Amino acid sequence: MNEIPRARQLRVVACHGCGLVCEDTLDESGNARCPRCGAALRRRRPDSVARAWALLIAALILYIPANALPVMYTRLFGRGGESTIMSGVIEFWRSGSYEIALVIFIASIAVPCAKFLTIGLLLTSARRRSVRAMRERARLYRLIELFGYWSMLDVAVVAIVSALVRFQALSDIEPRIGILFFGVVVILTMLSAMSFDPRLTWDGDDE
Repeated sequence: MNEIPRARQLRVVACHGCGLVCEDTLDESGNARCPRCGAALRRRRPDSVARAWALLIAALILYIPANALPVMYTRLFGRGGESTIMSGVIEFWRSGSYEIALVIFIASIAVPCAKFLTIGLLLTSARRRSVRAMRERARLYRLIELFGYWSMLDVAVVAIVSALVRFQALSDIEPRIGILFFGVVVILTMLSAMSFDPRLTWDGDDE
């Protein structure tokens, strides 16, 4: 890894606002700004790990009511009932809709839990300035960014189905409070990943 020149060695720094690579003059002035967008230039995002931990812990707390509270109310031929995320997965599986059950399980259970564990691992490793598996951790962060685009899949499914199924006297589907908590969880995990500075992954190699 040491053969590859670092930004500090090349005396350049990337703008956190627009991504422009600028000359590193922080040692001389201490208040350098990006010539393109005017944002303050910093080698690392200040308090990156602390903010990411705060957002991740908040997401973990809200994930409990997101799974415990009903996310959807369905009424068919006068009979109705509320369902949580997991009960909805079980109901789709029992009815033979295995593909839908699998999609909801992956989007609502597997992916959020994987994001919790991955972000927690990245934050813990960065705090300890670990030098182990740096490239793998960098790839994990990119994977988290990729999953972020699909995080709202379950919320979108409920919204689309609720809008389409409007037969009034025959059937009806309405979102419930649980989907709101789940949406907030998704937003918080995305913000947590965005708050983390992935360049911290490589800082342990400077010691």
